[in-house]
Amino acid sequence: MATTERGNSGSDPGPTVFVLFGATGDLAKRMVIPAFYRLALDGLLPAQWRLVGNGRGDVAHEDFRKHVHDVLIEFGPKPEQPAWDAFAQRVFFAGGGFSTDSPGSMLDVLAHSRQSLGGDPQFVHYLAVPPTAFAGLTKALGQHNLAAGSRVVYEKPFGTSPESFRELDRAVHSVLDEQQVYRIDHFLGKEATQDLHVLRFANGLFSGMWGRDCVESVQVDVPEKLGITDRSVFYDATGAVLDMLVTHLFQVAAEVAMEPPASLGAADLQSAREKVIGCFRALDPAEVVLGQFSGYRDVPGVASGSTQNTFVAARLWIDNDRWRGVPFYLRTGKRLAATKQRVSLVLRKPGRPLADQLPDDSNVLSFSLAGDGEIDLSLVAKKPGPGLALDNAEAAVPLATLGGADPLPPYVRLIHDVLIGDRSLFTRPDGLAAVWDVAEPLLQKPPKVVPYAAGSWGPAQARELIAPGRWLLGE
Repeated sequence: MATTERGNSGSDPGPTVFVLFGATGDLAKRMVIPAFYRLALDGLLPAQWRLVGNGRGDVAHEDFRKHVHDVLIEFGPKPEQPAWDAFAQRVFFAGGGFSTDSPGSMLDVLAHSRQSLGGDPQFVHYLAVPPTAFAGLTKALGQHNLAAGSRVVYEKPFGTSPESFRELDRAVHSVLDEQQVYRIDHFLGKEATQDLHVLRFANGLFSGMWGRDCVESVQVDVPEKLGITDRSVFYDATGAVLDMLVTHLFQVAAEVAMEPPASLGAADLQSAREKVIGCFRALDPAEVVLGQFSGYRDVPGVASGSTQNTFVAARLWIDNDRWRGVPFYLRTGKRLAATKQRVSLVLRKPGRPLADQLPDDSNVLSFSLAGDGEIDLSLVAKKPGPGLALDNAEAAVPLATLGGADPLPPYVRLIHDVLIGDRSLFTRPDGLAAVWDVAEPLLQKPPKVVPYAAGSWGPAQARELIAPGRWLLGE
């Protein structure tokens, strides 16, 4: 996006201390630390910065640096000289935990960082911890005078029910102003998610067809081949509904459905996204399919009799003039036949004179959200030859191939946005409150969880949900 709307990535935000809570946990290893190191390699960190990890253990600075080195060896980018040496000397660890009762060694380490940077650095607190720890850590930030002027990043899910959301929201705002809060949803940081805006708003061909007059249905489809072995305890307490549906899939649906904002600046973009979420109709459990892959209960960490869902397919309705009557089909699950991240707008078939000759899966505009992103358009064309034979023609635009493209992975982009204070791609409490209202009927009276074979496309009921149409992936 243009830097006039979303901040100038070339400007130096000033001295910054990045505090990573849960620094030795799985999320920090897989996502946050690699993203932070990528920012360093790309010259996108402030000129003066410190990274301070936090955890319960009493870990020496050198041992934490070795841990970070090992993480980068496993997950990348690979730490190579001399870049690693320059990075490592700015990495520290504050052990002994952090709570309202005891800050551990955090205050001492941060005092040293403040002194070494000089002046009054910007503090960014990243909570890469289970959601149950959010409220306690937030209160501790206030208790130990680390909240004023800081930015605080919360991972999803921000709450696990309407009641827990409201309780957490009150706890956060008892310490922080809303402008300090960054609720991260990495699907909003994907290149292709953002390119939805540009394709739609910058191209008259698409802006004119974006709504119920031309769109028959929308599919937001995120199947995963992976299981849950590395996060089984978390997943068995969360499931696909909380882990994916009320977070990523609802937010992507809002990106597709929102009205044109006045600008792509943070306030306008957030307002447009949250306004359309307020038009989401509460889910009808009869329009939701829940599933569990075979063998789920045998995974270490999963309760022997668990009925947790690992698959969800839902039909969502949006009650506004643009989308009334257009079903949004949302699907995701673990141990499915493929890993994809795709948004597809299925266009209405034109009438005469060729309506009876149109091939299946024609007239579809799709966005791949995986990797650097790709835009795909399925058109109907005449096969060259003497007769009138029609077939699908595919046009693809890989976004990374555009001239001067410099795609950033989602976590890299979002952490960079936190550092420069850009909240455009982060969620707001009004939108999240509406999301929980939409999900509440499903959470209160969920349908029975039905089994499906690992490596399949999920329960047969999901195919019935979309009939007489069909899922574009896998069928």
